Amino acid sequence: MSKIALFSAKSYDKEYFERFKPSEEVQIRCFKSALNEDTTELAKGYDVVCVFVNDQISETVLKCLKEHGTKLIALRCAGFNNVDLEAAHKLGIKVVRVPAYSPSAVAEHAMALILTLNRKTHKAYNRVREGNFSLERLTGFNIYKKTIGVVGTGKIGKAFCDICLGFGAKVIAYDLYPDKELESKGVTYASIEDVFKKSDIISLHCPLNSDTKHMINKDAFDIMKNGVMIINTSRGGLVDTKAAIKALKKHKLGYLGIDVYEQEEDLFFHDHSESIIEDEMIMRLISFPNVLITSHQAFFTDEALEQITTTTYQNITDFFNGKELKNEVKS
Repeated sequence: MSKIALFSAKSYDKEYFERFKPSEEVQIRCFKSALNEDTTELAKGYDVVCVFVNDQISETVLKCLKEHGTKLIALRCAGFNNVDLEAAHKLGIKVVRVPAYSPSAVAEHAMALILTLNRKTHKAYNRVREGNFSLERLTGFNIYKKTIGVVGTGKIGKAFCDICLGFGAKVIAYDLYPDKELESKGVTYASIEDVFKKSDIISLHCPLNSDTKHMINKDAFDIMKNGVMIINTSRGGLVDTKAAIKALKKHKLGYLGIDVYEQEEDLFFHDHSESIIEDEMIMRLISFPNVLITSHQAFFTDEALEQITTTTYQNITDFFNGKELKNEVKS
């Protein structure tokens, strides 16, 4: 029997983890709190700690978890930049993840951000509800034959490329490992500099690490086209927010659509409608008419939630059955 402590739990986490529980012998306790140095006591006595994107699994947290009897960290997400993998390895705590959950969900959301920003459907919706049927200031542009740059062509990036090709766009991409199937469909691989220089729209689909942190920065904006659109559904740290705000003010950055934010930990997944938001950068971004922000919603489909849940349970089952952990994250 495995005992699981699930942190940062929302109503939908409880619903899906109860619905797909593999056995009544599995005990799962859901905590609304995020996992951090202040909440490790909640994990005492649990074999498995299940966490999401904004839980902080530092060396200090891992040492506390080890003392409390934790044997496995089960990430119910693809990213693992919030885990100190070296510390986990030294302490003998295994780390597993869900490497892919409905890549189409994230890719489709990226395109939804593009279409909404471009055609201003969110503004048109609000206008019509107020009885305003004017088309003034709602002008968009055709995606057909535009150049879309895709940074990262893993499963999500690949799905996004297919969508863009369906719109008749010219797709150029950057990845350390070019995909031959995408090339056969017409995707052209180029250097990151060329992707920045030539693209009308740039969509980010790469992991966050020391090499990619703030890859969208002042130097990157300097070589981009005037009025470029940037879409980020990957990790907030890929974009230097201060540089993006400056580029927006200078009209260099024409459109910004983000589903992630580099300081989202204390904001996203919570209702702040009755609070004063003290994050000045997010409030500045919200003030721009050409910025669209969703709160880490790209993955949020029924298919993805089912995949996340079943894969997480399979990872845990394999661990306790002594099987190979095909989704293990190693330092």
